[in-house]
Amino acid sequence: MKVIVGSSNPAKYKAVQQELINLGFEDWETVALEVDSGVSNQPLSDEETVNGALQRARNALENSVDADFAIGLEGGVVLGSTPSSEVMVCNWGALVSKDGREYIAGGARIPLPDAFKEELLAGKELGDLMDEYCKRKDIRKHEGALGIFTDGAVSRMEMFQHVSKLLMGQWRFNEKKQA
Repeated sequence: MKVIVGSSNPAKYKAVQQELINLGFEDWETVALEVDSGVSNQPLSDEETVNGALQRARNALENSVDADFAIGLEGGVVLGSTPSSEVMVCNWGALVSKDGREYIAGGARIPLPDAFKEELLAGKELGDLMDEYCKRKDIRKHEGALGIFTDGAVSRMEMFQHVSKLLMGQWRFNEKKQA
C-alpha cells in the first residue's frame, strides 16, 4: 500500500506513519510530498482549514502515480469561537482515495492568548507567533502551539495522529463495507 502525505512537515508525515503502525496496516510505504494547500498560509476558520486539508490531499494524490490514498493535514485558528476565548487553535485532515472518495476529520481545540488575534488578522502565521512567544525556531515542526500550551501533554504530532486515525478508520470501514 502506498500513502502520500501532502506535506514535508515532520509533525504531519510522522503522524501518518505512526498511525499506519498503530492501526496495524501492513506492507505500506509513505511519501511526503510538499503540495499547495490552496488557502492562506494561516487559515482563519474551520472552513478554510478543511479546504486546505482537502486541497493538500487532492494535490498529493494527483501528483502520485500509484497511491492508494493521500492525506492532507492542515492547522488553523478559529477567531471568536467561544465566549471565553477570542482565538482557538484548530486542525483538520482529509483523506482522498484513488477511487475518489473523500473523508474529513477534525481534532483538538484549545484557546490561544487573546493577544495573538490582532497579529493573526494582520496576516502573521501562528507558527511565527509561537517562535516569537517561545524565543525558539520551528515550533510548528515540533510540539506546536498545542504542545506549548498543554505543557507537553499533547504535541502537534499527536494531534495530527488523532486526525489521521479518524481518517484511516473511516477509509478502512468503507473498504470493508465494499468488500
